[in-house]
Amino acid sequence: MAQNGGDSLWSELERLEVEIEDLTRRQQETERELRQLRSLEDVPKGVVYPGRIHELQQEKLRLEVEIQRRRNRRNYLSWEDDSLSG
Repeated sequence: MAQNGGDSLWSELERLEVEIEDLTRRQQETERELRQLRSLEDVPKGVVYPGRIHELQQEKLRLEVEIQRRRNRRNYLSWEDDSLSG
């Protein structure tokens, strides 16, 4: 692969890694908040958070999809680079 192509490939791979780390951190924070809310619930006393828990579950799933999309892209770019250089 040409030098410029290789440089842009590596910068794209680095960008994807940073995004994966950020999204993973956000997913972990969402999971922590979700666990905390669930532990605070007391159904007999009427202390429940169904709306917020649902929102957090949806956010957790959305982040999971975003992480997987970036992993797939990273893996494809790595595979493509190996195919072209080898």
